[in-house]
Amino acid sequence: MELVYFLFTIAAEILIVSFTLVAAWAIYYDLSNSEIPPGVEQPGKLRILHCLMVIVCFLGKIFERLGFCSEINFIRYTQDGKSLQEDPKLFIKDLQFEEVPVRVYQPRAPSVCRRRGIIYLHGGGWMFGSINSYDRVCRYFARESESVVVSVGYRLAPEHKYPSQFRDCLTASVHFMRTAEDYGVDSACVIISGDSVGGTLAAVVCQALVSRPNFPKPLAQILIYPGLQAIDFYLPSYQQNCAVPLLYREHVIGCCLKYLEKDFSVLENVMEGTHVPLDVKQKCGRWVNPDNIPEEFKARGYKPHLPTSYSDEVYEAAKVAFETTFSPLLAEESIVSQLPLSYILTCEYDVLRDDGLLYKKRLEDSGVPVTWYHVKDGFHGVISLFDFGILSFRSGKKAMDDIVNFLKSL
Repeated sequence: MELVYFLFTIAAEILIVSFTLVAAWAIYYDLSNSEIPPGVEQPGKLRILHCLMVIVCFLGKIFERLGFCSEINFIRYTQDGKSLQEDPKLFIKDLQFEEVPVRVYQPRAPSVCRRRGIIYLHGGGWMFGSINSYDRVCRYFARESESVVVSVGYRLAPEHKYPSQFRDCLTASVHFMRTAEDYGVDSACVIISGDSVGGTLAAVVCQALVSRPNFPKPLAQILIYPGLQAIDFYLPSYQQNCAVPLLYREHVIGCCLKYLEKDFSVLENVMEGTHVPLDVKQKCGRWVNPDNIPEEFKARGYKPHLPTSYSDEVYEAAKVAFETTFSPLLAEESIVSQLPLSYILTCEYDVLRDDGLLYKKRLEDSGVPVTWYHVKDGFHGVISLFDFGILSFRSGKKAMDDIVNFLKSL
């Protein structure tokens, strides 16, 4: 018995020392690799959050090497959490829309008329995120806006290849719009929404829906810090926020390459723009152009990127990124001009900020009404932290409430 106790004590001490070393390494990594501008809300709290994420990723790598589980599955496990308890104000049910998992949130209070419906597509770089990890966000929207919310659990990469994620989201959206009245929703009052890559998917789904003949158009789209193009990674926001947590410029390109199953050896070349041929530059330069970014967003520093030499090899590796199911900012004018009322949320300290600003201008130039909310002290992922215990951010709560106010105005 004493031997067992002794061995248990030694093992516990080894674990404590190991975790301490991992935590120390995470702090060193954060301090040496990240840049948190003074304008960010509660920079110390953001640094702690980033260190925790680094620790999770590092532990995931260790567990993968030990053969316990893959790094991706470990990260998913830590993010997923568990479904919250019953909500006194909502009926919550897990269903399938043509084999696509969804969670439907319906207000319990009776309504004299049919409600608006919100389709929510979660973020997570195509490889992470789930219905569970966005449960708080979807509950909040359903409760506060008194809407029916459908959270879509689309299949994740790399197990499921591009464009499976878009197809799942489109399938679930079409199913819900066709059966909206079964959930007490007015079929003419359906909003497509999402954050990060969920915002990308929401933009793509909206474009697909307005292209369908004899099919109802969504009432609105809500795009929360979406990524919308893969042509220019030297826009002002990519330069200013290249190392601001929780999303680095290299992480954006790395996720894109992993999602599209491309070799990481082309990452630097893609960042420099050698994958963009002259004809694509000429066609898309009208829309993906730093001149379309207001000057106020260049004040923190911006240097025009010098033209780079084109590479056929890099283009062949990355050309799928020019498809509009991946880069909806590049859609034809005939589609963009049909898009519904739009809400776009951007964050000042987010590499994807300028994608949102460019799409805002493109929509407005095409005659589409746009409501824009800019989180001046926000960073990528902040809405998911609106109710995150001691790691909550006020700017996330303000952003959530602004979205709710937009929904109520519809």
